Amino acid sequence: METRKQTKSRVVDEVAAEKARRKERSAELAAMTPEDRAAAKASDKAAAKASAKQRKADVKAMTGEEKKLAKRHDRMYRKVWHRPRRAVGWIAVLLVVALLASFVTPYVRDLSRLFDTPIDSSTAAGKAARENAAVVAEQISDEGIVLLSNDGTLPLRDKGVNVFGFSSFALRYGGGGSGGADQSSSKNLYQGLTDAGVAFNETLYDFMIEQGADPDKKSDSGLLSILLRMFSAPEPDEPEVTYLSDAALAQAKEYSDVALVVVGNGGVEASDFTTDQLRMPANTKALLDRVTGAFDKVIVVVNSGNTMELGFLDEYPQIVSSLWIGTPGPVGAVSLGKVIAGDVNPSGHLTDTYAYDVTTAPAAENFGDYKYDNIKGRALINYEEGIYVGYRYYETRYLGDEPGYADAVQFPFGHGLSYTDFDWKAGTAAVTGDEVTVPVEVTNTGDAAGKDVVQVYFSAPYTEGGIEKSAIELAGFAKTSDLAPGQSETVTVTFPVRDMSSYDMGDRQAYVLEAGDYAVKVGHDVHDAETVLTHTVATDVVYDTDEVTGTKLENRFGYADGDLTYLSRSDWAGTYPDGADTDLTASDALLAAMTERPAKAEGDLPIFGADNGIALGDLKGAAFDDPRWEQFLDQFTLDELMDVFERGAYKTQDIERLGVPSAVLLDGPAGINFLFGKVTAASYPTEAVISATWNEDLARQMGDAVGQEANAYGVHGWYAPGMNLHRTAQGGRNFEYYSEDPLLSGRIAAGMTAGAEERNVIVFIKHFVVNDQETNARSSINVFLNEQAMRELYLRPFEITVKEAAPRGAMSSFSHIGHKWAGGNPELLGDVLRDEWGFEGLVSTDAVLGDFMDPTLAVRHGNDLMLDMLTPTGNIKKLEKAYQDDPVGIANGLRDRVHTTLFVLLQTELDLPE
Repeated sequence: METRKQTKSRVVDEVAAEKARRKERSAELAAMTPEDRAAAKASDKAAAKASAKQRKADVKAMTGEEKKLAKRHDRMYRKVWHRPRRAVGWIAVLLVVALLASFVTPYVRDLSRLFDTPIDSSTAAGKAARENAAVVAEQISDEGIVLLSNDGTLPLRDKGVNVFGFSSFALRYGGGGSGGADQSSSKNLYQGLTDAGVAFNETLYDFMIEQGADPDKKSDSGLLSILLRMFSAPEPDEPEVTYLSDAALAQAKEYSDVALVVVGNGGVEASDFTTDQLRMPANTKALLDRVTGAFDKVIVVVNSGNTMELGFLDEYPQIVSSLWIGTPGPVGAVSLGKVIAGDVNPSGHLTDTYAYDVTTAPAAENFGDYKYDNIKGRALINYEEGIYVGYRYYETRYLGDEPGYADAVQFPFGHGLSYTDFDWKAGTAAVTGDEVTVPVEVTNTGDAAGKDVVQVYFSAPYTEGGIEKSAIELAGFAKTSDLAPGQSETVTVTFPVRDMSSYDMGDRQAYVLEAGDYAVKVGHDVHDAETVLTHTVATDVVYDTDEVTGTKLENRFGYADGDLTYLSRSDWAGTYPDGADTDLTASDALLAAMTERPAKAEGDLPIFGADNGIALGDLKGAAFDDPRWEQFLDQFTLDELMDVFERGAYKTQDIERLGVPSAVLLDGPAGINFLFGKVTAASYPTEAVISATWNEDLARQMGDAVGQEANAYGVHGWYAPGMNLHRTAQGGRNFEYYSEDPLLSGRIAAGMTAGAEERNVIVFIKHFVVNDQETNARSSINVFLNEQAMRELYLRPFEITVKEAAPRGAMSSFSHIGHKWAGGNPELLGDVLRDEWGFEGLVSTDAVLGDFMDPTLAVRHGNDLMLDMLTPTGNIKKLEKAYQDDPVGIANGLRDRVHTTLFVLLQTELDLPE
């Protein structure tokens, strides 16, 4: 058999001979008369056609091996014959590419940075860190499960269970996007039951697989999940229930008298939920109808990071037990199995109010898609509900109206049951100096070991028409250790008296502890709280300075008020929000404000390009105001300052000649991950589950575990935790935010932050601020709200974390406060974050996804890094143009931003050159 090399050699000779023949024939044709030449060409064409036809017939008649050789010959003949033409084509292509390269090379460089993040997680230290993280993740999912209802059916102990529904094969372990994490190692529900020793009906299991259920289904949690949700509707949880035959039900009833059904939904970045998506889908309802028609003991598992409408739990008397697992991470099913078996006693408590109808929350009236009709690409949202978000609304609106409350609220904020009983005895609560102390003795009076959560609230005096106040607010909480039956433990909750004050955005522009009686309450949830102390304030106490820095307080965000009518408890009906009345035409004043540019700065230009012989490593351990910093910064060129400031996406820009290495900064709240590449790292429950533990120590352990991983992998910064509020149930990223309550959010976030920061990892608390919906977030949105809501709700989690955990990083949000983008907002980043609270870290933008994220504003107003994945070259050109107009402002701004960034990087485990 002829080899490929022999065939090629023969083909080359044949092509050469044919080209020589054609050359000779061309000479013959040229010598002919025009009439003879035309006739000869027609004859040649007919002969060529006949030859090709004959070749096809000959090949067809060949044996298999001969046919294979002939086809190889013909392919090679065509390739060799057209080689010169292809060479000319490629030369033309290369010339075009070379021409374009001069224009696009900088942008290719920009894109290449996204896929060039050096991570090595394969070391022994990395493996040890992941093993430690897996233990912490399981502890969180153990303690984050909430027992919503139970008639004693749970735990099952030695009973088997029938598991129905396709959702049981596809648990949502986390959310999608930057808050997602690697779920490839996750265990499914059936594995969790098996590990816990809970038998399930394997015949039913096999039956559902025969009907199309996928036992190996895994959901993507990275960039693909964002794109899929953006361009397609989520898949239904359940198919039509017609597949569930009478025979299958009969077999199941014979196996066990207990059935289990999973209901839920999955959230993803860049997409919000519709109200319908938070209700039980028709096919799931049909499944429940079918199962409850056959079983008197049905357990429902709620698998969602968002608050769903769970009224159906009341509609079926056969549903005797229900569990909320949220989005519990890769070992969530293991924890669920242990809870069902009774090996773990559930101790989680809800972090949101579960209303029968999610649209009864006033914030739901102003949620979603509102775009200006006279500003292209700009949207708006009005927070007309003011401070009345979550339980602050329901507990205040239905104060003294228990039937009304019962109709509106199914499960209150803080709700959570146990397999055992606890008896509480409040000790002597007292106000000593500036602190309130509440001791509570907790005794396990049941027959199973378990943990309990003591929640402390306060109710402040309210004057109609005065400062708006919730009827009750969370003041503090504590979780007990695991108490054996009969064991007691005294926990003490302490909080500052000042925390009971309210922000007066009127003339006083300060927090005010108004005269009157303050009730301090202890409760199992926000609605089941009893007064243990009445603290009387004789005259108003005004707190007009920050308690940490002493900075004078004042209204900073009056421009974001929007001249709106805000919800007031003095007139619920007259002030209730109505999104249908939203004015979509921007006023002339707003249009003018949005186009206003900063004034040109005065002063001296900094020095560029000095040769002072100082490398970054020489400043390790130096104070921020050490004079050597000025000498070091004098060495930068303007281009280098721009590079460090602008190229801050996932890794910072290195400047080799000055000894500045690149630092790695990665997502996210459920564990280290990277949207643009695979990172092997531990995965955790989402923040909605972490906060449901009500365990600050456990949150700190998670932060420490993430920090240990970061050190092992060479990661210096962590884009987490997410600290925006569950303003509505529809928020698409609620799974990666903690709660509707700012204090709970702040305390859990402070724990996580402190744990990671102790490992010298920059924790970027995010998204600062009012990034509470995904709709229009990335297309530029103006958020209008009043100063009281801003300070008491939306800034509060960040304030707690800054003051209690001293993070070295923050991430500004996409949002505009009023008309001012958060990343270029002097009041937010300067007056509040740095001056009032004493923040000493660096601020990064969120992913730069639009022109509204203006680097020329960021550089002037305290945003130190641009998380610019796609457009750094274009934004550097903007900075160069701005420098021409305002050289002093831009140059000194860049120098300040780089100073802050490099100072903070030196506090990490950055590998500095020798």
